[in-house]
Amino acid sequence: MYTLRFDMRAPETGAPARELYAAATDIVAWAETRGCLSVLLCEHHMSEDGYLPSPMILAAAMAARTSTAMITIAALVLPLYDPIRLAEEMAVLDIVSGGRTSYVAAIGYRPAEYEMYGVDFHRRGRIADELLPLLLRAKTGEPFEHDGRRIHVTPAPHTPGGPMVAWGGGSPAAARRAGRHGIGFFAQSGDKELRVVYEAAARTAGHEPGLCILNPPDEPNTVFVAEDVDQAWDELGPYLMHDVRSYAAWNDGDTATASLSSARTADELRAERRSHQILTVDEAVNRVRAGGILQLHPLVGGLPPDVGWRYLRTVVEQVLPAARPPAASA
Repeated sequence: MYTLRFDMRAPETGAPARELYAAATDIVAWAETRGCLSVLLCEHHMSEDGYLPSPMILAAAMAARTSTAMITIAALVLPLYDPIRLAEEMAVLDIVSGGRTSYVAAIGYRPAEYEMYGVDFHRRGRIADELLPLLLRAKTGEPFEHDGRRIHVTPAPHTPGGPMVAWGGGSPAAARRAGRHGIGFFAQSGDKELRVVYEAAARTAGHEPGLCILNPPDEPNTVFVAEDVDQAWDELGPYLMHDVRSYAAWNDGDTATASLSSARTADELRAERRSHQILTVDEAVNRVRAGGILQLHPLVGGLPPDVGWRYLRTVVEQVLPAARPPAASA
C-alpha cells in the first residue's frame, strides 16, 4: 500500500503551478481506488518556489474529488492562525470531506513566516499554548465563553467533537505540549525519549496518553519505484535535490529531523538510502509484503505531471498486484 504527499513546490526548473495543482487533484481522485491509503498536505509560507501556503483549500478541492481517501494536513503552523476562524474552516472541511480530514499542528521553524504575519517568532511556543486549548474547544461546535466573548462555531462538524488535531515536532517541548493538552503526538525523529516525555506530560495533566508516532531515521518519506533505477535517478535526481536543498537551507544544522538530508548531489543522496529513495519493483514488492507503506511524493520539486504519473502507474500496475497474497484455493 502507499500514501501520497504534496507540498506543491513549483520552482522555475519544474512544471508550472497550474499544471501541478490540476495534476494533484487528478492523482488523488485516481489513486483512492487503487491502493492509496491517505494523502498528506504540507504548509509553508513565503517560499520562492511557491510551497503550498493554504493546505485547507487544496484539501477541500481533493475532498470534493474523492469519497474515501483520508486527508491529513501536517503541519499546520498554529501561531499564524486565528483559532476561531480556523475552527470554522475545519468544521466546513469536516462536512465536505465526510470526516476524512485530520490535522497535525506545530509551531514551525522559519522566522520569515512569522515576520510576514507580524507574529513574534520568539514567542511562538507561548502563543501556541494560548491558542491550542481555544482551538480544541471551538472545533467541537459546542458554545462556550472565553474572555467575556460568546463563541459558537457553526455549522457543527460532521465528526463528533470535531476533526482530530494532534501536535507535531521533534523536541521535548513539543512532546510536552501534546501531552499537556491531551492530544496525540507526531514526532519528527525516532528518539524514543520523546515518547517517555509525551506520556509523562499527558499523565501529569490528567490525560491518558494518545497516539504517539515516532519517525525512524531510516524510513524514507519520499519514494519512487522504477524498473530501471539508474535511469530513474538520472531523470528524478534534479527534482529530488531541489527538495533536499530547499529543506536543508531552511534547517541549517538540524541533524535530528528524520526527513532531512545533507546530501549535496544526487549520487550522495542515492548512497544515503535514507530520506529519498528510488526502489526497484522487487524491493517495493518486498516492502509492501512485509507490511511497509510506500510514501510517494509524485510531484516532488515540481516534477512534470506526466513523469509523476508514469512512476505512480508502476506502483499501481506492477507493485501492488505482485504484493497481494495468493488467493486461497477452494
